Amino acid sequence: MMRVGMFLATNMAVMVVLGIVMSILSRVFGINLSGGNAALLVYSAVLGFVGSLISLFMSKGSAKRSMGVQIIETPSNETEHWLVNTVSRQAEAAGIGMPEVGIFNAPESNAFATGWNKNNALVAVSTGLMNDMTQNEVEAVLAHEVSHVANGDMVTMTLIQGVMNTFVFFFASIIGRFVDRAVFKNESGHGFGFYITRTIAQVALGFLANIIVMWFSRRREYRADEGGAKLAGRENMVAALERLRGSHGRAEMPSELQAFGISSSHVKKLARTHPALEDRIAALNNMS
Repeated sequence: MMRVGMFLATNMAVMVVLGIVMSILSRVFGINLSGGNAALLVYSAVLGFVGSLISLFMSKGSAKRSMGVQIIETPSNETEHWLVNTVSRQAEAAGIGMPEVGIFNAPESNAFATGWNKNNALVAVSTGLMNDMTQNEVEAVLAHEVSHVANGDMVTMTLIQGVMNTFVFFFASIIGRFVDRAVFKNESGHGFGFYITRTIAQVALGFLANIIVMWFSRRREYRADEGGAKLAGRENMVAALERLRGSHGRAEMPSELQAFGISSSHVKKLARTHPALEDRIAALNNMS
């Protein structure tokens, strides 16, 4: 859940900064961006989508720095050769460009895929995953991540987050206007009540919007599991999930990018980024 918290915090921070910048520009150039509902919707869309797009374009570089990923440019041993060759074969089968392949030092079994498009992605695995899983299981994990890339999950998640940001800011502003005028009797401009109410409404609406985003996140895991099963074999995909289920109780993953990881047990179902492993295994077993 650390990944989700940091993503939401970054997204909110970008929106706040953009809001301040656009407010300053509107005052300097005399542009009334929030005068009517149409202008407010455009203003909200700019804030919502620019924040998400900035996060998307920064995703690969941020992941490399935060996770300490070592990119395999020239394989130096048999394991690195196998990793690069396996991802290359899977990427070709999935019809995408060759992603960068990397390893990061972490004792937990973990992996992630990120990047701003299908032909400019990064697939990375932890040292713990390489040590704890068999080669067939690692191949299934890689196939799961390659499927995320091939499905365009990173871009789709960004667009959904942008839409949610837009409507959160739009309706929070509408609520803020109403309270400012009906309760605080402010008839011109925006008063103190507007900014306080809008902030509270953004938090409340943001929580509801996050439920939708997390629902999509869980849906994409099933699709990536199915894609991984097609690329690496259903038995291998099930075995990899079973291995993760067996190691679930050891420690909570500190990774910011739990793309193949397990949600914390105390997190309620609606806020989970990943379905329960039991549900994912059952879905794979029910594949035709």
